[in-house]
Amino acid sequence: MDAHAGVLDTGELWRLTMEHSPVGMALVSPDGEILAANAALGEMLRYAPADLVHRSVADLTHPDDLATDLDLMRQAMAGSTTSYRVRKRCFRSDGSLLQGELSALLLRDTEGAPLQFIMQIIDRTEVHAFAERLDAAEEATHDLLSKGQAILDSVSVGLLLVDVDGTYSAWNRRQQELLDIAFPDGHGGRAGQPGFVYDADQQHALSFDQFPCARAVAGGGAEFDDLLIWIGEDPATRRALSVSARVVTDRSGVLTGAVLAYHDVTQVILATRVKDEFVSTVSHELRTPLTSALAYLELLDESIEAVPEARQQVTAARRNMLRLSHLVADLIFSTRASSGSSVIDPHRVDLVRVLREAVDAADVDAAGAGVRIASEHPAAVEVHADGIRLRQVLDNLLANAIRYSRPEGRVDVSLEDTEAGVVITVADDGEGIDAADVPEVFDRFFRGQNARRRLVGGTGLGLTIVQMIVEAHGGDVTVASVAGEGTTVRVALPR
Repeated sequence: MDAHAGVLDTGELWRLTMEHSPVGMALVSPDGEILAANAALGEMLRYAPADLVHRSVADLTHPDDLATDLDLMRQAMAGSTTSYRVRKRCFRSDGSLLQGELSALLLRDTEGAPLQFIMQIIDRTEVHAFAERLDAAEEATHDLLSKGQAILDSVSVGLLLVDVDGTYSAWNRRQQELLDIAFPDGHGGRAGQPGFVYDADQQHALSFDQFPCARAVAGGGAEFDDLLIWIGEDPATRRALSVSARVVTDRSGVLTGAVLAYHDVTQVILATRVKDEFVSTVSHELRTPLTSALAYLELLDESIEAVPEARQQVTAARRNMLRLSHLVADLIFSTRASSGSSVIDPHRVDLVRVLREAVDAADVDAAGAGVRIASEHPAAVEVHADGIRLRQVLDNLLANAIRYSRPEGRVDVSLEDTEAGVVITVADDGEGIDAADVPEVFDRFFRGQNARRRLVGGTGLGLTIVQMIVEAHGGDVTVASVAGEGTTVRVALPR
């Protein structure tokens, strides 16, 4: 009776404890039968606590976990351990699974015989689901990173992510190759390390503030395109890089770094140099025989005044030789300007006189094309400029306006004198420029769709030369055109 009373006392204590526990608890016999269960466990498994009594633990356990569970119970009863903890999946009443963590303690009687298990289950379903979602997210992130890195490594442009303090965060394989050229002794993972990085003229090594990545994150961040630098110790094998940068900010707009793209343009620059050298050589070689041929044609023109047909043919030859001479002069000027040589020799000049002379010279071609030129200007406007080069600007603009005007069309030329400077405008009412061609009209050797449609001759250097001369004066030239309505070119020059 005394032993039995002791068991009842323990049972009563167990009943009071588990009734008020927020954790799922059960009293289980050594053969796995549930003797008692609290409300928390019933709520977890979606049973009434009374419905759990006399059920077998095996019936509620997932088959894949049952062997482990029974083995641990046998070990406890054999005396290998008194308690254990294990992850356990249990079936709810609706067939769904509860992901739980089971803690079990074996109670023995005074003789040491197994009496009953006190089992406690904590619901880890949400934790397990979160862990699964986290694993899936990590897997997806790793997959995206791997694919992204593979894509970045496959491109021929060097890509560099730099932090706001100049530290290199990430770069692709091509950028590593460029870094090895610029910093053969290692780059230290940040901007400004000693190496072989030079400016566009290859005259000076870049200081820390001049490094593209340092410029990109300095002073709150700066974006730029086509910054030219050279890398490499040996001048004969240096690589030219065109660098672009875009800033990176967080959600609040605070600068966190920048992304830079390094494009190897060595071959482009070398090809441009070869082309310029070729054009320069050919142009200079042509100029001498052209000058000589023009001189002989002038002498021949004077000696055959009495033969009208012969003089007409000589005049035609002179006109074509002059045109060829002008083309050669344009090529020489373009090459000289591209090499960085000075293209203007400024002095005091009356811009109105220059404009009048250009209009008078263009009137002959305009009359032949059935085009009328109208000009509007003050009596005189003195500026400090190269009059010969500005005449070249006006000649090119007027020639283009006449060439692309319609018969009976009109070209308006105006010169406006303002406090800020002078503005020259040449406008025609011709066929205009295709919208897709407008951004490229100042490119060297560019020939627009309208020129190709009408089989208009030329080198495609006219507007390039105009831009070079105007910018050499510190001015600006813009083109506005509407297909089918005409084109307006505006030249603004400082006084």
